[in-house]
Amino acid sequence: MMQFFEWYLPEDQSLWKEVKKEVNALKNNGFTMVWLPPAYKGQAGQADVGYGVYDMYDLGEFCAKGSIETKYGSKEEYIEAVDAINKEGMISIGDIVLNHRMGSDESETARVQTINDGDRNQKTSDYFDAKVWTKFTFPERDGKYSDFQWDKDDFTGTDYDANTNRNDIIQFEGKEWSENVSHERGNFDYIMGADVDFSVPEVVAELYRWGSWYTKVTGVKGFRLDAIKSIDARFFIGWLKNMKEYGNHPDFAVGEFWTNNTDELVEYLKDSGHCMKLFDVPLHYRLMEASNSNGNYDIRHIFDGTLSDLEPDFACAFSDNHDTQPGQALESWVSEWFKPAAYALILLNRCQYPCVFYGDYYGIPHDNIQPTPYLREMVWIRKNLLSDSIVDFNDDDGQKMCWLAPGEHPVVVILTIADYKEKEVNDLSLAKKVFVDLHDENHKVYMDEEGKGLFSCGGGCASVYILEEDYQKMKQAL
Repeated sequence: MMQFFEWYLPEDQSLWKEVKKEVNALKNNGFTMVWLPPAYKGQAGQADVGYGVYDMYDLGEFCAKGSIETKYGSKEEYIEAVDAINKEGMISIGDIVLNHRMGSDESETARVQTINDGDRNQKTSDYFDAKVWTKFTFPERDGKYSDFQWDKDDFTGTDYDANTNRNDIIQFEGKEWSENVSHERGNFDYIMGADVDFSVPEVVAELYRWGSWYTKVTGVKGFRLDAIKSIDARFFIGWLKNMKEYGNHPDFAVGEFWTNNTDELVEYLKDSGHCMKLFDVPLHYRLMEASNSNGNYDIRHIFDGTLSDLEPDFACAFSDNHDTQPGQALESWVSEWFKPAAYALILLNRCQYPCVFYGDYYGIPHDNIQPTPYLREMVWIRKNLLSDSIVDFNDDDGQKMCWLAPGEHPVVVILTIADYKEKEVNDLSLAKKVFVDLHDENHKVYMDEEGKGLFSCGGGCASVYILEEDYQKMKQAL
């Protein structure tokens, strides 16, 4: 999967057009899925990355929040981008943000209590009247596609009282946080803005209506589900099943449940009936930790206890994303020297659904971050050469990993988080074969008659070796 955006893309309404230009190259490189950012109007109009959701029916069609287009372009351009992905035989992934709404059109009075941010189950005041911005009437759209208008009865709480000009979390009278969410801070139902109440039947019905409309209109073939740690896991069982009946019958979904606790991810998978994959956040943190360890990390066990280890069929491995990149809310950037090793681990080992970040593939000009070396080559190798079998060649050196993907087009990987390393690989199927180091085509390993050969990598390096003839094919393809 390619995550085709990063946080600091220019606000020039060009991304959907860029997608159309790039899809053929992405397909030829080896990608099978393309995840696009939220396509609907956010509270900041053309400046909104997409997660400050205002109107999910406005895909860049109505002059609301100061513009017709979103940050990425118009509705027509979005649909064309999705169609271009689909026509290349790839799966188009729509980013779905159901948890909250922001940028309301009108205020109203509500009875509320303030909530302890550190323990969301603790009330810190008696009830009082607050002026809350929770009425969404969408005047520019004027009822087109849906006449549903949101008000305080459709939300559990918000985080701003205009009467006092305070930004406390406040919960509405008669409302309770959902119990089937993350237990972080006691209960993590609330994240930001006006928090959607999934216990209201009319709200659930509207989310189903919107989902079927969006799926039919856009033609997406899959979903990335945002902030699901704050949404009842049981909701998605029915919602995703229902979406399969419309449009291109999307049957792939991956959820973002942000936690370093693998047990929480496994529990959510069970509660949701395994109706989706989940991003392997614990593995991301392992990669970051290894990259900052100064060599004091046992890289041989980096997968142990991660979602990719415990639920491999439902884990989506990644190195970084738009939230973890420098300057963002969940900043936990994997150091750039380690990025080739991180991608070797998620692309060329046992991970079944790896995700490549736009910022690693194309670079991030905002922070002068260059594209990750050899990332395109590793994507190509995964698609064209890598077998389903992995044979480990680890030893008692915890600073080193080495493995072989045997088969008609064998691949050998050796990486180190410290200084120069080497490892003998012994497999009879490799007898008399010649391997080329991806980093240096003049560095070759000649296997002997028994299939033995010594593979090496420089300090702080990940070296990927493929057959000499496969190397030539790769050069021609890329």
